Amino acid sequence: MKAEKQTFFPSIENVKAAAETIKKVSLVTPLSKSLRYSKQFESNIFFKREDLQVVRSYKIRGAYNKISSLSASESQNGVVCASAGNHAQGVALSCKLLEIKGTIYMPAPTPNQKIEQVRMFGEHFIDIKLVGDTFDDAYDAAILECNELGKTFIHPFNDAKVIEGQATIGLEILQQTKVPIDYVFIAVGGGGLASGLSTVFKELSPNTKIIGVEPSGAASMSTSLKNNKNTMLNSIDKFIDGAAVKRVGDLNFSICQANLDDMVTIPEGKVCETILELYNKDAIVVEPAGALSISVLNLFAEAIKGKNVVCVVSGSNNDITRTAEIKERALLSANLKHYFIVKFPQRAGALKEFVVDILGENDDITYFQYAKKTNRENGSAVVGIQLKSASDLKPLVAKMKKQNFYGDYLNDKPDLFQFLV
Repeated sequence: MKAEKQTFFPSIENVKAAAETIKKVSLVTPLSKSLRYSKQFESNIFFKREDLQVVRSYKIRGAYNKISSLSASESQNGVVCASAGNHAQGVALSCKLLEIKGTIYMPAPTPNQKIEQVRMFGEHFIDIKLVGDTFDDAYDAAILECNELGKTFIHPFNDAKVIEGQATIGLEILQQTKVPIDYVFIAVGGGGLASGLSTVFKELSPNTKIIGVEPSGAASMSTSLKNNKNTMLNSIDKFIDGAAVKRVGDLNFSICQANLDDMVTIPEGKVCETILELYNKDAIVVEPAGALSISVLNLFAEAIKGKNVVCVVSGSNNDITRTAEIKERALLSANLKHYFIVKFPQRAGALKEFVVDILGENDDITYFQYAKKTNRENGSAVVGIQLKSASDLKPLVAKMKKQNFYGDYLNDKPDLFQFLV
């Protein structure tokens, strides 16, 4: 991919300087081989475990490097950021360690667990302000305070020092491996990690292919690269919150346009499958954005066979209250969860007939909503059914139609389906 205009590339010297700066706070995270994934894909799959950082994501690298670079007067005035997630925690911890006052703007609906994490890391060095309903509301308020009070805004990705901090991951990977790396897969949100890491590899390991991965519902970098200009999306699916932005950074877009070998998107449901699989089979807890770089492996199964591959596991700040939704999305993605409108004859024994004669022995009703109505032969119910195998769907539908229970299938009707999931 060729860049039309380039204004900034992080130099290797500056990245090495950043590595020296952040070593006081950032762990050199493990580059561990995944035996299970290596066997599955007939290759050497390594996980760069940024989920093991103190703040459970790589964001501490860029935040600390940026705040450390401030002048004495800038430090005295204090810093401001807007974030509902990992960046806020990185800024909070950096403020405490550097003894700089910070104000962190978060949307009012931010879960209390995330607010408490930020408060824990920042202690009395930070003030948290809950403003508006969205990140954009919080961002606007943060910028307003910076302009009015002369404070420094700590951007989560569109900043040279932040990019250089994130780039230190690339240096560590190359120092930790004794074999040449053929592929690196990285999640892309605003593009800070991708622009930093890709620059290091293009300079020090130019034969390595760098692949960016985005959620299908928030493909801002993919769209921008396709349009050959940084493009703002009208709307996004915010489920994968660590990688869901409407517009990537200008610096980040320019670098990624020059450096990325490919940019792909992954459905949110597939990411949820990966989250559950990592937890159940490997005892690894990741947030949705942290699973992106692993979820993509199936798309490159043939290309990576026999190769050395690194997946950057970007974070593990997964809110436990989201578990039910993650499981639901994973089942839907695997074609194991289905919702129907079922027409029940309004007579005694109809439900028993449906359960005994229609459902398979491994099928499970997980959702049922029905209201009996007078003067009607049939009453409609919304029924959610979980299957043992995706191949069980066609026989189930056939039996429902044959015995006149079938009303409609809801999985492919988004306007109705959104009320169920």
